[in-house]
Amino acid sequence: MYQLAVKQKRIDDLFRDVCPVRAIEPCEEPYYYRNKVHAAFKRGRGGSIIYGTYEKDSHRIVKHDKCLIENKKAQQIIKTVAQIAARRKMSIYNEKTGHGLLRRVLVRVSEATGQIMVVIVVGSKYFTGKNSFVSELVKIHPEITTVLSNFNDRRDSMILGSHTRVEYGKGYIEECLLGRTFRVSAESFLQVNTLQAEKLYSIVADLADIRTDHRILDCYCGTGTITILLSSFCREATGVELNPKAVEDARKNKTRNKAEGVKFICGDATEFMEERSQAKERYDTVVIDPPRSGTTARFISACARLSPEKVVYVSCNPDTFLRDVRLFAKAGYKTEEVVPVDMFPWTTDVECVVLLQRTDT
Repeated sequence: MYQLAVKQKRIDDLFRDVCPVRAIEPCEEPYYYRNKVHAAFKRGRGGSIIYGTYEKDSHRIVKHDKCLIENKKAQQIIKTVAQIAARRKMSIYNEKTGHGLLRRVLVRVSEATGQIMVVIVVGSKYFTGKNSFVSELVKIHPEITTVLSNFNDRRDSMILGSHTRVEYGKGYIEECLLGRTFRVSAESFLQVNTLQAEKLYSIVADLADIRTDHRILDCYCGTGTITILLSSFCREATGVELNPKAVEDARKNKTRNKAEGVKFICGDATEFMEERSQAKERYDTVVIDPPRSGTTARFISACARLSPEKVVYVSCNPDTFLRDVRLFAKAGYKTEEVVPVDMFPWTTDVECVVLLQRTDT
């Protein structure tokens, strides 16, 4: 397929003088794979409600009723939200003035469990008619298992604000990965392509080559998916995450999956590694899966002082990925190989995993 060849060439070119690159892992189901779908809302000319995704590098909404990579049910629910809002003559958030109620809608879907979460993001603390709005939505879509409202008064591009309230259901959904079940809240990170996520995590485990006596440190661990999956192979697995809500989910996921030898730390991963290195603690492997901006020079320095034998780095941004790999090389870690994964079909993005080996072992 042409898009796979383009992505393969991009990674080959970036890492040509660094290390070998495996063939990209293709996605067998490249349509309607996004389990997390988000739409922004605004008033159009004539008072109509326009909803959709932002045009690249802008806040111009591209109106659409159908997208070939978004979960079909999520698209239907977002359309229904717009229809209910129109019938109720609900005010729509205006980015220029900062006024208005309906701002965004976020839908998360689990194909494995059938559970669906809807988050209605509003620009005002006072959601007039909230109960009847939610009741109507659930009546039209009884497949929805939980609805939350989120108040966001920020003037930036963040989807969710800091105040979330459960309006219907248990407030989270559950997703299944490689035979394990994970709790996912509105704010928690989870890979948007579930089938490819299973491939990705299997690759991480393969590259880590963990033994039963190993201690593993998983940085930027989110809801603990990688930590818990790797815990099956090692003596001890520790996950570190700054987001308190994600850590709460991770600890519940530990209990849900009866994961022995697992613990989760709520805090900054760099500071944690600095403290552990001062205490002369040792981890055999460090796994990192940072945001698109990558990690920092301070993190890499702290990781080097902790001196794990291996580092397995997961990235969704090849450019910051290459930058950080070069910093790891200066810190004493050789890049053994890169594995690209087509996590985002029909886009230019590509996920990668790299194995870094300490050179003084």
